[in-house]
Amino acid sequence: RAGKMAAAGRAWRAVALMPPWRLRAPCRAYGAAAGGAGGGGGGGRLLLGAAFALGGGAGLYLAAQQRLREHSAAELPAGNLQLTLYQYKTCPFCSKVRAFLDYHGLPYEIVEVNPIMRKEIKFSTYRKVPILLANAGSPLQLNDSSVIISAIKTYLVSKRNSLEEIVSFYPPMKTVTEQGKEVFEYGNKYWLMLDEKETKRVYPVKEVRVEEMKWRKWADDWLVHLISPNVYRTPREALASFDYIVREGKFGTVEGFFAKYMGAFAMFFISKRLKKRHHLQDDVREDLYEAVNEWVKAVGKHRLFMGGNQPNLADLAVYGVLRVMEGLEAFDDMMLHTKIQPWYQRMEEVIRKVA
Repeated sequence: RAGKMAAAGRAWRAVALMPPWRLRAPCRAYGAAAGGAGGGGGGGRLLLGAAFALGGGAGLYLAAQQRLREHSAAELPAGNLQLTLYQYKTCPFCSKVRAFLDYHGLPYEIVEVNPIMRKEIKFSTYRKVPILLANAGSPLQLNDSSVIISAIKTYLVSKRNSLEEIVSFYPPMKTVTEQGKEVFEYGNKYWLMLDEKETKRVYPVKEVRVEEMKWRKWADDWLVHLISPNVYRTPREALASFDYIVREGKFGTVEGFFAKYMGAFAMFFISKRLKKRHHLQDDVREDLYEAVNEWVKAVGKHRLFMGGNQPNLADLAVYGVLRVMEGLEAFDDMMLHTKIQPWYQRMEEVIRKVA
């Protein structure tokens, strides 16, 4: 027991001291003690949980080795597309992909990735989640949540090209961050690769496509960065967030203790760094309120969804990001102090009908 406690302490000291530039999205693990999709291994082989993305920040999750099969009852249309999603459950980017797959009634398997050892994605040189393995006759790996959504949507709408050909339309491009770190970005990731006839069927007027792309990008570039500073805003909220994670992760007594208290302590201070980096207001709730009200205003009073009578890809992206806060104080405050509740409830209902 003493050995476990010592190892756990070392792991969380590493998380608490990690540099802020490691806190980037899409979802990846951070710090010397983190495995996950982006960091190095560490902290022994304890099934303790490690830093993982919750709104572009970090949290705790028990190392999950099992595969969870979901949505397997439905049958896909032509192509018999087989899908496996590698994810962190509370990652907003992974949540976006699940919302998309659920809404379109696509059966898929979920593999919860161990953020320490990352054995589940050892097959991949791309070390972030989500990763979607798709088999439409031949196996194919899709990376980046927006690429995954755009490519699969294109495949569902258009039967002219194979999925492999469609994915080639979203080439990875190496860029360098302000900190000098090399990362990959994906070209065209908010575009559906359709011909003129298909485009008119999906987007009756040009403005519809422009609007959808604008708000999908907004969800990735702005909305997602408001999650961590809000769910870890105060020590009490940070503790509540980790209490939920520990209960869901089925930690042992010792592991759960360190996850809940040391993790909450670390993330409270890390959230302050995120607040500064993204130039948020002193009360980060105000930024959250302004963002969701901006979204509600864009949807307008005369549409059920931005997509009209049914959600479009922007609706699914915003919903996927916001729902990772469900059950936390930030989510309740958002529902109480903004106008998003009617739209959010409609999204829940329409996804529940097809899931």
